[in-house]
Amino acid sequence: MRVLYVHSGNLFGGVETLMLTLVQHQSLCPQMESHFALCFEGQFGQALSAFGAPIYPLGTVRVSRPLTVRRARRNLEDLLRRKDFDLVVLHSTWAQAIFGPVVRSFELPLVFWLHDIPDGMPWPERWARWSRPPELVVCNSKYTADRLPKLYPQVQSKLIYCPVAAPATAYSNDDLKKVREEFQTPRDAVVILQISRLEPHKGHLAHLEALALLRDLPGWVCWQAGGVQKPEELQYSKRIQSAAVRLGINDRIRFPGWQPDVQKLIAASDIYCQPNLYPEPFGITFVEALYARKPIVATSLGGPKEIVDDSCGFLVAPNDAHLLADTLRQLIGNRELRNQLGAAGPLRAKRLCDPATQMRHLHEAFLSIARNGLN
Repeated sequence: MRVLYVHSGNLFGGVETLMLTLVQHQSLCPQMESHFALCFEGQFGQALSAFGAPIYPLGTVRVSRPLTVRRARRNLEDLLRRKDFDLVVLHSTWAQAIFGPVVRSFELPLVFWLHDIPDGMPWPERWARWSRPPELVVCNSKYTADRLPKLYPQVQSKLIYCPVAAPATAYSNDDLKKVREEFQTPRDAVVILQISRLEPHKGHLAHLEALALLRDLPGWVCWQAGGVQKPEELQYSKRIQSAAVRLGINDRIRFPGWQPDVQKLIAASDIYCQPNLYPEPFGITFVEALYARKPIVATSLGGPKEIVDDSCGFLVAPNDAHLLADTLRQLIGNRELRNQLGAAGPLRAKRLCDPATQMRHLHEAFLSIARNGLN
């Protein structure tokens, strides 16, 4: 089965990490061959190329410039005439709105992979709703599946957690020591890590407010990692760094920016904490932290409620700095508890996101619409 994923390609986050996993572990499901059509050149396309994935450029799209939309649609039409694909997968309402009609004109089975909750407001959702719906929607969590009817009330759906692989590299003590040295962090410090896009709902500021309540507690350092990808993210990054100064904890906060080896960063930490203000649709980084045997602190919202249980971490109420601080204080001061929660992580991660299992589920879901005579 040859699957074409049509995507913007200008950002790098959880959706892109998922698609890279499909490429890196294609041998687990060799009957499902992944191809990619991208609008923007960037870090994601470079990562796909490094793994030998077939990539087809569609051209930069700006909705404010209709000619770019027409050009990209023509390029997709040409690709679908030249290459035989068994189905097409779109990963956003933006892609559904722009490219869904093209796929439909070729009578190819269309899959929409729902990664975020529809709120009925942005233009791509309204535009996608007006177009002919897909045959299948893949939902990345129960949370998103429950909200699918806001977008497509009568479309067949399948819940499939993202395939997430265990770390392929075993990092030495010297490797981890170098990471800490790079970020000016003592070897014996308890490192609290957050890796996420620089967006306000990820809870960076709430995290800092809780840490400010732990100024009296020695021995901890926090790394907030994430690279600027959009102009508004640069402004938010400045707000975060200013907040660390205002709260009097800037000497204990590190901002490593974008990191090429996220798993090494996780391995060098002690606690993973991401206190979202609003629901996270899923949360691949939480699963990566579980594989790395790190206890997790997250807010009891959205996807993390399906990932984290009391065997491997803590779920706290959002916007409760004192509760978050108390939870972190407990973990910082109790190595045995950190080890106990961390030890349960790999089994929990594998049960939810084992790549071989999840890719098999995905292949079965794709076959279910191909067998309806639509292929």
